[in-house]
Amino acid sequence: MDVVTPRHLTSVTGAQVALPDPDRLVHLQFRRFAGCPVCNLHLRSIVRRHAEIEAAGVREVVLFHSPADELREHVADLPFAVVADPDRRLYREFGVESARRSLLDPRAWLPILRAVVTGTWHVLRGRERLPSRTPHGGRLGLPADFLIAPDGRVLAAKHGEHASDQWSVDELLAQVSGSRSAR
Repeated sequence: MDVVTPRHLTSVTGAQVALPDPDRLVHLQFRRFAGCPVCNLHLRSIVRRHAEIEAAGVREVVLFHSPADELREHVADLPFAVVADPDRRLYREFGVESARRSLLDPRAWLPILRAVVTGTWHVLRGRERLPSRTPHGGRLGLPADFLIAPDGRVLAAKHGEHASDQWSVDELLAQVSGSRSAR
């Protein structure tokens, strides 16, 4: 995808989210399912550095292939827009897939273990809830990241090869810096 068609998405809180955002870059993240331990671990890293991301002129928008009702309890405290796409319309439009390799790729095993241990600790402390045993859309989703300019151009994209293959905050900020110097 080279250019994103302008539209408004509805976050799980009911807020309207412009895509693209006419005033700043958008980091559009495609995550897996509500309560996904790997996704939660990754999103905590985004939350820790959210002010830095915003200072770089980037708005975070996160999609899950779970229904809004399932998502709300898992994302209520996130400081950015979370959008439910249970029919995977945007996943298909952006070419974001599901595959067995999401969990079977050996590069995912340590991040999955780390996420499960960390997630269990947060569940026991009452900070997170367990995911559904049978999440809507399944457990085999792959992550993806897109950096979208205010005019809708996709400046950079990453389609994950396994469950934990996404941009880190440092990689996102490098993409932002690289897109500015390329202009």
